Amino acid sequence: MGRKCRDCMTRVPYATLIATLMCCVGVGVFCGTMYRGTTLTLRLFDDVFKLRIKWVEPVQLTFMVVGAGMGGLGLMILFVGCLSTGDTRNKVYRTWRGRVGGRISCAIFMGITYLLSLAWLLMFAALIIVTLLYTLAWFQCMNVPQNECIDYNQFSFMFPAGTPEEDKRVCSGERKLFCKDYVNHAEIMFILATVSAFLVILSLVHYLMCLAANYAHIKDQEKFMDLQEIQFLHESEMSTLPKDRF
Repeated sequence: MGRKCRDCMTRVPYATLIATLMCCVGVGVFCGTMYRGTTLTLRLFDDVFKLRIKWVEPVQLTFMVVGAGMGGLGLMILFVGCLSTGDTRNKVYRTWRGRVGGRISCAIFMGITYLLSLAWLLMFAALIIVTLLYTLAWFQCMNVPQNECIDYNQFSFMFPAGTPEEDKRVCSGERKLFCKDYVNHAEIMFILATVSAFLVILSLVHYLMCLAANYAHIKDQEKFMDLQEIQFLHESEMSTLPKDRF
């Protein structure tokens, strides 16, 4: 029983498993916080600035698709890692076709992971900007006196053309709705989304290292099989020699 347990433990790709856990946690937190954050942003623009934004709902659907896609990718890479670890590698990649297929699959996943890393870096940069804007709004809520309006006319580029100037101000009647109900909660959501995006980027970098190592292991497996064949031929030749020669 203990030997079987040790054999199973040697077949587990721990590095890929850790990267998969990081990816799943990061993507889960990212999707949840971004969905909540975009919902609060939509309500903020609708209730405070009297603006209706129609592209938020497709973006929320995109977050769900990204979450499912990243989860599926993580499981597929974990499966490749299992095939490339321990005795499983010796059985799966024994033939020439199996080794070529394993190297091709690792190369394809490395390319996909690299492109996803660039996309998540762009998302991370965009989240930093959004979080910074909400942090500035929170500082204004804390520092601007209650009897004064919070003026966003200096950020007129963020509003559609023709928006009245009074709609770009947050005065006493909407102050609590803007600061307490929307900015405070949305800032926390986007901070968590930024941290989770960074965690996903770390997991993708970890995936790249694991896939590169698996590619090298499969390539070395070919040399190992050649060495085994040479040793087998040498032993066969030695066994056919007459004993009196020695």
